[in-house]
This record gives sequence, C-alpha cells and structure tokens, in this order.
Amino acid sequence: MKKVFIDTNIIVDLLAKREPFYEEAAMLFTLADKQQVNLSVSALTFANTNYILSQSLKPEEVRQILRKLKLIVQVLCINEKIIGLSLNDNDFRDFEDAVQYYTALENDTDIIITRNLKDFQKAKLPVMTAAQFLTTI
Repeated sequence: MKKVFIDTNIIVDLLAKREPFYEEAAMLFTLADKQQVNLSVSALTFANTNYILSQSLKPEEVRQILRKLKLIVQVLCINEKIIGLSLNDNDFRDFEDAVQYYTALENDTDIIITRNLKDFQKAKLPVMTAAQFLTTI
C-alpha cells in the first residue's frame, strides 16, 4: 500500500472545504477509508491547521475536527535531525516546506501530495497534486 504524505494545504482544503480543491482532497481521504493508501502528515500540520481553522471556528470545534483527522492519518514526528536538515537546505526558500519534505523523506513515504509543486522542485521523491495522484490510482 502506498505511503502518501499530505501537505498542510491539502488538509486545509479538506477541512475548510476550500473550493475548487475540496473534492480532490476528499477523494484522497476516501481512498484512505477504503484502505487503498496510507495517509500521513507531520505534527507541524496539526499546529498549522489548528491556527488556520481557528480564524473562523471556535477552539472546541477545531479540536473536534482535528480529533477526527487524527483517526484517519498517521502523525509523523519532527525531530532534531529533520529540523537540522531543514535549516541547512538552501533549496527550500520556505522553512515550513523543508520541514514537511524532510519529515516525509525521513519516514520513507512514497510520495508527497501538495498544491505547491514549485516549492518541492528538488525533492528526491515524487511530488504531485491531488488531481495528478488520483489519475494514477
């Protein structure tokens, strides 16, 4: 089964029902429900998603949403090695993207799903949009 790392933007697309991206994100999670893929996210994704959703929802509503998300995805740890790699990689202009990338890489995921392909141009593993990935299934 493919180990698929989901970037924060895809999670927010799903949970905030952001159009026109919601449907593709929902389809990824349907594949996980059907046990066709294993979805993972970094611990950082939970913090970032909490912050974003808290702009429009009450704290308890956000926590309830995140509790449900945690049932579907594997949460990958961020450790000292990942932070060190992220800080020292000049190929990533955005530190958060570097943390996401190295979290995926260090945990042997097969692919990264994101809407920001340009931010992962030098990745050593496949990077696709949700739409691109869904065409491969």
